[in-house]
Amino acid sequence: MKYSMFTTMTLLGLTMGSLAQQQPTDSLEGKKVVLDEVFVSAVRVTKESPVTFSNLTKEQIKPRNLGQDIPILMNFLPSVVTTSDAGAGVGYTGIRVRGSDATRVNVTINGIPYNDAESQGTFWVNMPDFASSTQSLQLQRGVGTSTNGAGAFGASLNLLTDGFSEEAFAQISSSVGSFNTLRNNFKFSTGLLNDHVEISGRLSRITSDGYIDRASSDLDSYFIQGAYKDENTLIKALLFGGHEITYQAWYGIDAAMLETDRTFNPSGIYTDENGNTQFYDNEVDNYKQDHTQLLWNEQISEYWSTNLALHYTRGRGFFEQYREDDDFETYGFEPLMVDGEEVNTTDLIRRRWLDNNFYGTVFSATYDKENLNLIFGGGWNKYEGDHFGEVIWSEFASNSAYRDRYYDDTSKKTDFNIYSKVNYNLNDKWSLYGDLQYRAVAYQANGDDTGLVDDTFNFFNPKAGITFDLNRNNNFYFSYANASREPNRNDYENGNPRPEKLNDWELGWRYINPDVQLNTNIYYMKYQDQLVLTGELNDVGAPLRANVGDSYRLGLEVDAQIRFNEKFTWRPNLALSTNKNEDFLFQRDGTLENLGNTNIAYSPDIVAGNVITYSPTDAFQISVLSKYVGKQYMGNIDSEASVLDAYSQTDLNVQYEVAFNGFLQSIVFSGLVNNLFDTDIVSNGYFFTYDDDFSTPGVITTIEGAGYYPQAGINFLLGATVNF
Repeated sequence: MKYSMFTTMTLLGLTMGSLAQQQPTDSLEGKKVVLDEVFVSAVRVTKESPVTFSNLTKEQIKPRNLGQDIPILMNFLPSVVTTSDAGAGVGYTGIRVRGSDATRVNVTINGIPYNDAESQGTFWVNMPDFASSTQSLQLQRGVGTSTNGAGAFGASLNLLTDGFSEEAFAQISSSVGSFNTLRNNFKFSTGLLNDHVEISGRLSRITSDGYIDRASSDLDSYFIQGAYKDENTLIKALLFGGHEITYQAWYGIDAAMLETDRTFNPSGIYTDENGNTQFYDNEVDNYKQDHTQLLWNEQISEYWSTNLALHYTRGRGFFEQYREDDDFETYGFEPLMVDGEEVNTTDLIRRRWLDNNFYGTVFSATYDKENLNLIFGGGWNKYEGDHFGEVIWSEFASNSAYRDRYYDDTSKKTDFNIYSKVNYNLNDKWSLYGDLQYRAVAYQANGDDTGLVDDTFNFFNPKAGITFDLNRNNNFYFSYANASREPNRNDYENGNPRPEKLNDWELGWRYINPDVQLNTNIYYMKYQDQLVLTGELNDVGAPLRANVGDSYRLGLEVDAQIRFNEKFTWRPNLALSTNKNEDFLFQRDGTLENLGNTNIAYSPDIVAGNVITYSPTDAFQISVLSKYVGKQYMGNIDSEASVLDAYSQTDLNVQYEVAFNGFLQSIVFSGLVNNLFDTDIVSNGYFFTYDDDFSTPGVITTIEGAGYYPQAGINFLLGATVNF
């Protein structure tokens, strides 16, 4: 059997495509029919594809799933760096893969795009506790395979939501921890009704004060699923979403404050009429997002199957700010006279709103017979967004009325793509892979920050590769992928951005036996007009990017899973890379300089992870997890003022299950100690420069500055899950 040894991967917890789809798995939540994986089969890959990827299953996530966000739960995957604004993994969190930020990581849920259409970012805070409704996820590093939504320039991440359950269950889960963190959720399933129908769902609530001052989170979410299946049909209707209220924590602190008061949060600061420093108590981000998905898979014949999905996302919310001495001109106020003096500034409270709709369809058809696997697919998606601002209080109102809109912008984006993929086995050792995608994007905006935008982009993204099975244990692959992608909304703040292009080469070796899994790959990613992070933030805390001409990323990634015996498992990974802008130009002190090759911002040369798990019994396991992230520059000019120092983190995770016979099936206790050795960690920050021509008349001096986001020291989460 050509793939017999590789099926051992499923026994070790890695879902490997069609072989796994035929095999049910058992969990405390009932018997899961892995048939649900048909919904992501068009965007996922297996070892038969020349793509670099990692899988993470529900069972692997469960011991650490105590309320922290999905990026934090992915922290120990290869080449992954995560961060948290509030410092403890609850609230706004971020992820970078191979040095590429979240705007360059394509994310799909059940094959449906999740990235925000305009910013291209992913905001997991809008779906708190979503890990509790995730069956599995796959992270493809590099360009990966064609998928729907934003182009993948660092990685693509696809999530599969909870699978179909044949058996009824109920589950109550609670966890508490540092910074007054509290998570409660309730899950249920009716099991299979009348041999065809299942209804399941989840309600969650998470609250936390955060490590950073006032960086509180008040999060609610829900997940409801109805499913129907018969011999050839699987239909699922899903409603899920969340409501988040988080106190803003995106300002960061400077180096001096980092030394004296790591938890200081300048957000909401103002001076009262007596000259005392105060903090506005409602400096919050308040946003709701609701998702509707209808998924339909049909097995038409022995060889043909189809997937069709319709989706709709409704988002609306605002962030509120206290503004001190703002100019009337910003809000269209007319100057006024007070006690005989002209007044043209005022203290005020404003709200900046987003109100958007995102809807469309994705589809695919698969032909699978003997040595040939063909997939045809695509999608059409449309985004309609309103951006507007309101003044809800003002010390001097001038000519304004309550909730006058001081700006009112609209934007639209249409995204269409179609692709075809083929995997053909030439013989028992060689297989060929091809992937062609056409993508058309139209974007219109009229904001003060963007200017008038009416752009259309047409991209052709070809991919090809070859896989060689040396023997039943060794598998080699080589691939080439060409990709292009459009700028995001914030890129237009910097002028007239160009679309970016990428050529990605991947060379890999996989070794598998019952006790050892080893994945090794070398990649070379060559960019033209890469939109790299500048280190700066805009006025709402979003990172800014700019085209940099030619640049590249060259790296080696190694990850393994080694089972020493039935009790000990070791999962190390290591990523070494060099990430360079070529002939980078920078204007310093009024003179344009060629700095030569400089380091790309937020791209550490080394990222290492390590998980050691000891399971003396089936009911008990303890894991030690460690992470090392090397030195990073937050800008692209190799300034020492922009350095994020290397850091390491060690976590301790424990899980113990008490089983019962009867109505109560089990109670699972979990504990997580984050940053066990209380290390000072700064995982993110920002860097800026500006020209000062006032200090010395006639002399331009470039000033540099930086801000930092410290992470929590030692902290803990404890949880219990009761299964009925």
